[in-house]
Amino acid sequence: MNDLFDTSPPDESGSIFRPLADRMRPGDLDRILGQNHLLGSGKPLRSLLAAGKCGSMILWGPPGCGKTTLARVIARLADSEFISLSAVSSGIKDLKDACERARVSRTHHGRNTILFIDEIHRYNRGQQDALLPHIESGAVILIGATTENPSFEIVSALLSRCQVLVLNPLSPEDVRKLLDSALAVDPQLSREPHPSWETDSLDRISEMAAGDARIALNVLETCCEVARQKDPYHPKIDQVLVADVFQTKAIRYDKGGEEHYNLISALHKCMRGSDPDAALYWLYRMLEGGESPRFILRRMIRFASEDIGMADPFALTLAMSAAQAFEFVGPPEAHLSLAHLAVYLAAAPKSNALYMAEKSVIEQIRSDGEPPVPLLLRNAPTRLMKSLDYGRKYRYPHDFPGGFIRENYFPDGMEPRQFYRPKPIGKEKSTLDRLSALWPERFRNLDGEKK
Repeated sequence: MNDLFDTSPPDESGSIFRPLADRMRPGDLDRILGQNHLLGSGKPLRSLLAAGKCGSMILWGPPGCGKTTLARVIARLADSEFISLSAVSSGIKDLKDACERARVSRTHHGRNTILFIDEIHRYNRGQQDALLPHIESGAVILIGATTENPSFEIVSALLSRCQVLVLNPLSPEDVRKLLDSALAVDPQLSREPHPSWETDSLDRISEMAAGDARIALNVLETCCEVARQKDPYHPKIDQVLVADVFQTKAIRYDKGGEEHYNLISALHKCMRGSDPDAALYWLYRMLEGGESPRFILRRMIRFASEDIGMADPFALTLAMSAAQAFEFVGPPEAHLSLAHLAVYLAAAPKSNALYMAEKSVIEQIRSDGEPPVPLLLRNAPTRLMKSLDYGRKYRYPHDFPGGFIRENYFPDGMEPRQFYRPKPIGKEKSTLDRLSALWPERFRNLDGEKK
């Protein structure tokens, strides 16, 4: 009797359906594509596995790059029991049961056990800590798989006991090899009526899969079935069918993970490097991946002051206008406002003088304490304050020619410091020229530039 909750449909032979990605799972190292940096001839991992040895490790890589497959092959080469858990659906009790099975296998059968935990980054700190004594004692060999940066998601005690191996997304060429192999050897794909393929269609799947072998194989299988439904006698797979099945290219983006910070960093650095085309590319990579436009706008508003500053003071005004335009218009039409702003910020003259001034003045305040405000700068709203000389020696600049009078506005006993060092760039040059005329001893010429 079938399990009531087993929704896997049987294939034509009556057996339980297995997706193509599972049917094509490699059983040995030579068939694993895209990871030559780890599994190539003479590489340390391959040499260890050839000797039947294996230590605990964390496999870090994007979806569909072969983490689960590699773990299964490692278990076979190491002649070990293989227990697989998913951190999404398991907890402390499951870990304890798995470790007890590993203890029994080691004690009574003399076999090591590889405990494979998929999505291990989803375990909380307590669950990760529960693994430590079992790894330390050698009761289990842990292979954890994660799509997130282990430095952020795995506790340091666990990281110190595991080797981190980075797996790469598959190249389009590797994906194409995998598709060709599936068409050649999988009996379900090659059954009659056998679909005909346009070569460009396979290339399109390879490109649009974005290095994810699972996506590519699922699309291949779906295309075969849809083509047979459309024409039971002469099924054909072309680019139009592939586009219908794919709908949109797979865009890998995790708004809460490392890729979130990688992409915003890329946008920031492209704007700082004055490349509007690259800035547009990374901006739309985030928008197409589902990033919050408000997050991007907040970063660009900060950029307007941090990297442009007084070289183009209007940049901050435009940044705030873009934020207002987004709230008024809404997505997706308002995405053009973000593009408008990104191009302007990238093309604008750059100066980090305000940013450096901020760092310098904060360092000064934190190191020197809080000297009192000089009397001449204090407000005197009451008779008592006036009797205490609050503001008595203050000279009102508007009473003097040019609206300026030389005065020491720093705390008593503190030498005037130069925190803001304007650069001769864009509109900041006019600011530098004016300040050099007003405070020549501070904004003097150094190394051929006014500072």
